[in-house]
Amino acid sequence: MWLDIQIFGFRALWSPYFMIFIALIALAYFLITGPYRHKFGNHDKVSVKQQVSFYTAMLCLYLVKGAPIDLLSHITLTAHMIQMAVYLLVVPILIIKGIPAWLWRKAIDLPVIRPIVKIGTKPLISLLLFNGLFSFYHIPSFFEFAKSSPVIHSAVHGLLLFAAFLMFFPLLSPIKEFDRMQPLLKIGYIFANSVLITPACALIIFASEPLYATYTQGGAWMQAMSLCVPTDVLQGLAPGLTGPEMFTPLSILTDQQLGGIIMKIIQEITYGGVLATIIFSWIRREGNTIDPLPPKPAESH
Repeated sequence: MWLDIQIFGFRALWSPYFMIFIALIALAYFLITGPYRHKFGNHDKVSVKQQVSFYTAMLCLYLVKGAPIDLLSHITLTAHMIQMAVYLLVVPILIIKGIPAWLWRKAIDLPVIRPIVKIGTKPLISLLLFNGLFSFYHIPSFFEFAKSSPVIHSAVHGLLLFAAFLMFFPLLSPIKEFDRMQPLLKIGYIFANSVLITPACALIIFASEPLYATYTQGGAWMQAMSLCVPTDVLQGLAPGLTGPEMFTPLSILTDQQLGGIIMKIIQEITYGGVLATIIFSWIRREGNTIDPLPPKPAESH
């Protein structure tokens, strides 16, 4: 019999504290880029496009880390992969696009941040760092370790998000200093990212058996559920809970395969969008550098 995830309660489903945290970040953005921007050098107000990008990023961040999909990510690998795809591929792009260059400079110029960003955004380093961490995270033993406590889980996800920012920054940076690659190199960089993330997805898609104890063993699953379900609620429900199969019609192996496929599809769509942006920008810039045709000589009568 399948059960409704509503049994885990409002806090587990909607993460009200995380909702407040996201709202405070959005408020801080509004104040810093609006009424109080003169305190940062009296810069121009951000465009509507930038505001939409940033607030959309905040909405996406809440939806995958605070709304029911976060709970579902501990029940099905499909939900986990949707969460990771949006969290690591969509949110960083929207935030980079949404924050104005002058605010990025303020953040990057902080004493500890600048050397980390300068080294971490070197294309080879950012490529290997993000894709290496993503692949390592999905090694079954480390995947279970990352769910062993809220602190470890938050730290691992925070590190992955930081690596995602470093990976996208050379492609989309609004700061000229970090926009070092020529368009052809950016295209190659995107293809390299697509190739490097493939082994992790392929491991999950083509595995002949379930890989993760979180979705197959009751004890590991309950440990994962404790990351988002209040302890008292989980203890009250524990006697009647056996595993994720109570909440999904999919078999564990089908769910695993579907999760890997969805991750790869979202990754290809996202990278394809970035690739199109780079190509169109390149074409437009090249068009602007072409000398105009000389005017036709006036006809004599």
